Amino acid sequence: MTIDQAYEQQVKAFSLDVPQTYNFAQQVDDYATEHRDQLAVHWENEAGDVLQLTYGKLKAASNQWANALQKIGLTQGDRVIVLLPRSLEAYIVYLGLIKSGTVVMPGSEMLRPKDIEYRANHAGAKAVIAFGDITSEVDHVREQCPTLTTFVIVGSEKAGWTSYETLVADESTEYTAVETSSDEMAFLSYTSGTTGGPKGVIHTHAWPYAHQKISATYWFDVQPGEMAWATAGPGWAKWIWSPFVSILGKGGTAFVYAGRFNPETYLNLLAKHPIAVLCSTPTEYRLMAKVDNMERFKPRALRSACSAGEPLNREVIDAFQKHLGITVRDGYGQTENSLLVGNFVGLDVRPGSMGRPSPGVNVSIIDEDGKVVPNGTVGDIAVHKDAPILFQGYLNDEVRTARAFRGDWYVTGDQGKVDEDGYIWFEGRADDIIISSGYTIGPFEVEDALVQHPDVAECAAVASPDPDRGHIVKAFVVLKRPEQASDAKVKELQEHVKNLTAPYKYPRAIEFVESLPKTTSGKIRRVELRAAEKERSQ
Repeated sequence: MTIDQAYEQQVKAFSLDVPQTYNFAQQVDDYATEHRDQLAVHWENEAGDVLQLTYGKLKAASNQWANALQKIGLTQGDRVIVLLPRSLEAYIVYLGLIKSGTVVMPGSEMLRPKDIEYRANHAGAKAVIAFGDITSEVDHVREQCPTLTTFVIVGSEKAGWTSYETLVADESTEYTAVETSSDEMAFLSYTSGTTGGPKGVIHTHAWPYAHQKISATYWFDVQPGEMAWATAGPGWAKWIWSPFVSILGKGGTAFVYAGRFNPETYLNLLAKHPIAVLCSTPTEYRLMAKVDNMERFKPRALRSACSAGEPLNREVIDAFQKHLGITVRDGYGQTENSLLVGNFVGLDVRPGSMGRPSPGVNVSIIDEDGKVVPNGTVGDIAVHKDAPILFQGYLNDEVRTARAFRGDWYVTGDQGKVDEDGYIWFEGRADDIIISSGYTIGPFEVEDALVQHPDVAECAAVASPDPDRGHIVKAFVVLKRPEQASDAKVKELQEHVKNLTAPYKYPRAIEFVESLPKTTSGKIRRVELRAAEKERSQ
């Protein structure tokens, strides 16, 4: 039997029977009951400090937190913004919220006051759980967020905030998870759009169930008891995907590194620890592949590696195979779904290809009429509305939800083509969304920040090709006084954007122009600017 035939059999045999009630945290608790002493989370920082949680302690700590939630009046269905860094507490807090039936709203520690205010008011959030540094960002806007009534600080104490450590100190370690319906909201993640504010993506309790059965099983591939390192940080949908659901749901040990990215440090950690599975971003893989004498680093236990966030270069895949003997398997998904397409375990990897559709997920290339196009034809990458991993719509936004679908298909916004063997190849974005180092950035958010600077008349932000990050944000800026154009003005505008919105959104390149290309109706033609950047890079 060929590899392709094995894949076809796998797809045909796949079935998913989602129970009527399901709670991911209860599943983890059940595993913990049988494996109390197994390591669940290993955390370390740049200084070499180490903290660990066994499954038994993780269950007990998340039970204490769930009991504390009742005491402070948070109940099933309440929406809670979580702003935590890579930490043991992130795992405890997420599990406690899920088992209590409250809705988790993941948020990056890089969010700025404007970002927090938008999410809180759009979702009607009732509480914020945050670590020390970011509480100041919340304090700037808490008076503008009338639904926020509960503020919990993790790791320190502060006036106006309730200490997490004090809350859980005397709570019982026994707790029975709330019975949650599979179609009940569990996660509310925000993702950038081409216009307007970020979209609130609704995922139900059925989503982690389906994700485990598909992505965690056929792509991520951690086995019970194995240590796995997924480098995504809390606050992103990808953290829920891999570091959280895929590892704990499969009985693995989550390796957490709370330090700045450095390619040699990452390679050293793989040599030091028994990490069997690595899931990193293309940018991180690209920079690791550039390390001199990469073969010096001999991974202690690495047997499997995967990547997601943006297309992975063939050169990177070749470097890891040549120097470390590991084939990095690319995958493709979005906040709105899970893994849609992947180079699955046991499937022939075709460098440069996304891979093949996930078992149980109907992914096709369609045209503007919603019809599947022939092999080799470029079209829109779309997933059928019946896919078990698909989101349940955008919160309070019927218009943008409807716009995301074309007939029976959810349209991802990316374009691609299918070869004669069913492998899908990425061709580019069909819209103006910018993906840089795995971050999804809407041009509107960058432009909105820039035009708030008194010297900016108008601007446009687009994706510009970059060898390390895939793409960077580039802004074309028309100044009110063109003579002000200078390197100093570039730095001033960059800092201005960093202060108004999450720093990863700032334009790494700024070009001052006299005017912007527009349609006859006055709409900026970002597509023209984007095409010029692509041509310039070739």
